[in-house]
Amino acid sequence: MARLIEKTPCEALLPVTCGALTLRELVGDRVTSVAPLRGQKTKLAAALKKLGLAWPEPNRVIAKDRASITWTGRDQAFLIGADPDTLAGLAALTDQTDGWARIRLEGPGAADVLARLVPLDLRAFAPGQAARSQLGHMMMILISPAPGIFDIMVFRSMAATAVHELHHAMKALAARAAV
Repeated sequence: MARLIEKTPCEALLPVTCGALTLRELVGDRVTSVAPLRGQKTKLAAALKKLGLAWPEPNRVIAKDRASITWTGRDQAFLIGADPDTLAGLAALTDQTDGWARIRLEGPGAADVLARLVPLDLRAFAPGQAARSQLGHMMMILISPAPGIFDIMVFRSMAATAVHELHHAMKALAARAAV
């Protein structure tokens, strides 16, 4: 019988550094899709409050300690780094942990790197914001947890492509700065 070897989505691809910019993988946090069941939004809000969170408005993320909840679409959010068991019966819960690659781009010029690949005005993208958009030709979820830091989520199957595109943009920006 074949023995499977557990690997992260960006295994052997990250971290990479170009100048003061770093691209690294975020691993270890549970990711759960949360979709409120009909008539349960008030009870779901109370359960999230016990976690120190609330249901996020569109294009927002709410974080408390190592847990966060990120808007990902109409009546859908991703709960990251928290146990979703207290939400059972209040929302449709789907474990997404192994389906996504989570990558962090940080350092001065991080927004300039993403500006080469993302069709958003990143100068106006403040901490606490989230967006479902494109990274090149890939769908992604972009989160700004702090100034100069961007968390990028892409489908696991697109991890190598995302790393390649981001690293290429990092190198291009570093080369331009060296001129």
